[in-house]
Amino acid sequence: MREPAWRENFVSSIRRAVSTHWRILLGGVLILALLGSFLFSARHQIHQFFKGLTVPPTHPVHITPLALTPGATTSPSGPLTSADWTTYHQNNSRTGLVANTPDPSALSRHWSQSLDGAVYAEPLVVDGKVIAATESDSVYALSTQTGKVLWRTKVGNPVPLADLPCGDIDPLGITSTPVYDPHTGLVFAVAEIQGPAHVLVGLDVTTGQIKVRRLVDPPGIDPLAYQQRAALALSGGNVYVSFGGLYGDCGNYRGTVVASRTDGSGPLLTFQVPTTREGAIWAASGPTLDAQGNLYVSVGNGAATGGAWDHTDSVLKLSPSLHLEDSFAPQRWAQDNASDLDLGSLGPVFLANGLLFIQGKSSQGYLLHAQHLGGVGGEIETISACAAGAYGGAAGNGSVEFIPCADGLQQINLGPGGRLSNGWQAPNQVTGSPVVGGNTVYSLDPGGGTLYALNAATGSVRATVSVGVASRFATPTLSSTTLYVGTLTGIVAVSIV
Repeated sequence: MREPAWRENFVSSIRRAVSTHWRILLGGVLILALLGSFLFSARHQIHQFFKGLTVPPTHPVHITPLALTPGATTSPSGPLTSADWTTYHQNNSRTGLVANTPDPSALSRHWSQSLDGAVYAEPLVVDGKVIAATESDSVYALSTQTGKVLWRTKVGNPVPLADLPCGDIDPLGITSTPVYDPHTGLVFAVAEIQGPAHVLVGLDVTTGQIKVRRLVDPPGIDPLAYQQRAALALSGGNVYVSFGGLYGDCGNYRGTVVASRTDGSGPLLTFQVPTTREGAIWAASGPTLDAQGNLYVSVGNGAATGGAWDHTDSVLKLSPSLHLEDSFAPQRWAQDNASDLDLGSLGPVFLANGLLFIQGKSSQGYLLHAQHLGGVGGEIETISACAAGAYGGAAGNGSVEFIPCADGLQQINLGPGGRLSNGWQAPNQVTGSPVVGGNTVYSLDPGGGTLYALNAATGSVRATVSVGVASRFATPTLSSTTLYVGTLTGIVAVSIV
């Protein structure tokens, strides 16, 4: 039986109303979904923008200190030999010079070993072992003859770049060059670990066992804003650790030097640049030390761009106990600070007759008295060199130095009367921090992955060899007639032929 007309019309009306209601409801849901997607995208972009300007909150990391107990067993490797290379550029003066090395007619790859991360640090050589540290927070010992892994110690978990407010290393682990202490038989390295935190470890050179472990972040700082790029230094039973900021200078940090006893005991000694912000101590070569154990550090740009000098854009002399003893800055320090043309990109260079050279990101190099730095405008002489600035660590014999300029390695000479003059300059792709063996300078084209052997007197190319892409701060290690180079994938050994 057919439904009455009134009931059929009523049902039809209800169906139309329900249909309209659902169309409206579904349309509203679609609009809300699109709006949500837009807001999420906008929020993400805003977050990314402010991420480079602020430092996210961090959580304190608790590390149980591990220190050598009296009479603890370590494994010193015995007396050092001329083949050993125990610190950045071989010694505390950072000369990077081995005078009796034969000059090459050719360079030949001897072996290569892939590791678990990029090697930014200069390799060390101790008792037939190549000591290499990676950005994956591992320290390795490799056979100098074959590259075979003798031991590997994982220190911690590195910090992903996504967890950092800025920077240019991913992940961030061990960046600085370690140092070996022959008195304890320990290799010291500083690792950035998740948390984040910076941890000093001392590893037995024979076994890789961790014998010393302690936090080296000064009290009251936010470790997320700090980066430990400068090579470690060892003197008077102390390991010296220098800190700057991340690439991009985000967050609140102040250039800092910390000292820990090699047995891991006692309080940390600390110096911080007296500025409100920045003033990084970050040159890859680390502090340069004199015979008395005083440290000379170069300091980056600071927050002040006028008014009273805040000891940034400077060379500072620190006592072994990290008291400020002396200082230098160019007369134009405020202008250089404002333009990010500071002196912090290259480590101080000792010259003959008690002199010191410093060159930063600007095209100006400065000659100083090491024992009287002179304060603001206290230089003896200014020289125009390195049109694109200098980065890393120099090498030389005190009278002839080789400066890693960003537009090509530059020879600088100290002549009669203490006058500086420019010598030859390498092709502009050869920018790596050099070492010198005999009458040959070894320097990298980091981006091209090529190691160059240059005649020290003329700059002419003696030989080249492919080693693989490396960090711009990579520098070779020279041991007997072999060079060891850290790359973005591991270590390459190169024979001098």
